[in-house]
Amino acid sequence: MPKFIVVSDLHLVPDPEELSCTLNPAERLHQAVDHINETHPDAAFCIFAGDLADDAARGAYDVLKSGTDRLAMPSYPTMGNHDDRALFAEVYPQHVNAETGRIDHVLDLDGCRVIVLDTLKVGDDAGEMSDVQFDWLDARLAEMRETPVVVVSHHGIANVGTPLDFISFTQKERLAEILTRYGNVRQIISGHVHLSTAGVWLGIPFTTIAGSHYTIHPSLKGPIPDIPRRAGPAQMAVVLTSPEGVVVHHENFVDGNDLLPAEFFRWDPDN
Repeated sequence: MPKFIVVSDLHLVPDPEELSCTLNPAERLHQAVDHINETHPDAAFCIFAGDLADDAARGAYDVLKSGTDRLAMPSYPTMGNHDDRALFAEVYPQHVNAETGRIDHVLDLDGCRVIVLDTLKVGDDAGEMSDVQFDWLDARLAEMRETPVVVVSHHGIANVGTPLDFISFTQKERLAEILTRYGNVRQIISGHVHLSTAGVWLGIPFTTIAGSHYTIHPSLKGPIPDIPRRAGPAQMAVVLTSPEGVVVHHENFVDGNDLLPAEFFRWDPDN
């Protein structure tokens, strides 16, 4: 089955001295790259789904490049609310979409199209797209009406019932009209909320991944500053595609849980 990887919420800083907490995001990035190279060298590509930087500093994108240059496959970053599109483009000019002027990608696998959307709304933590992006997305879906499509973005398209919903994607009705128009969108994968969720939005399955940085303790109420945050797990999505559907594995590359001894679980399939 064709495979690709999604990593989100790196929150890189140019200098480890500028860390906002005890996590070292550059170290997490290199752990993710090592895990992907060792475990999934057969993946077609890796998508970095926004919040690449923590404070929109150009040096953070230099740190990102030091990691992506080590990947055994192509990588395709896009923007989140902590990013700066212009500074990113100084380091990665090849990732600016000539049609939209944003960091949007269309990636075709065997029997599946992957569309990556830049949802950065300058000066706001919520997400949005431009008119040009909506037209571009509609055209990319229309030209592959019989092909399953996976959409990847930083901001979640659907609300997930947490206090973070107020900074989700803001143009839901307009996006819904396009994503449901051709009946070929099979999955939407996002980051942003630092939490693993799964659900269905207007008939389209969606999931969010916990990401590479801190993880939000599941909380359905209360003010954002009071939500507990954990140092992990650091997580990526391993996405398997086929004509029949899409499977998303939430795979932890940093995890505090011990492995149980294998001999406890040996079994004989003939008995």
